[in-house]
Amino acid sequence: MLHCFIIDDSEIIRRYTRLIFESLGFRVSEADGPVAAIERLRSEAPDYILVDWRMPASNSIVLIDKIRSLPLRKRPYIIYVATEHDPLEIQRALARGADTYLLKPFNRAIVELKLDEIRAAA
Repeated sequence: MLHCFIIDDSEIIRRYTRLIFESLGFRVSEADGPVAAIERLRSEAPDYILVDWRMPASNSIVLIDKIRSLPLRKRPYIIYVATEHDPLEIQRALARGADTYLLKPFNRAIVELKLDEIRAAA
């Protein structure tokens, strides 16, 4: 079973995203910010990590960089989740280790398309 790890400060977004990924057959875990995320990633090995673009008192680009520097058992596929289509910010995330991005708002169909796109590129 594939594992998706959601990092977002919004409980509502985490719950909504969890429902989508669970309905697609994923095991899902989550964190509400960078500190909790890094701690959990020391013991978990997700296939996909969704990183929200903005979290209070943190920088998502730095978080992506920290995730990439962790000695993980396998390389997770990082999806940078943005609310605004800011090409420069998305490019920064991709340059620092995100593999792709997903724009909010999204639904199950959009997530399925993104996952299909990822699988096709692999």
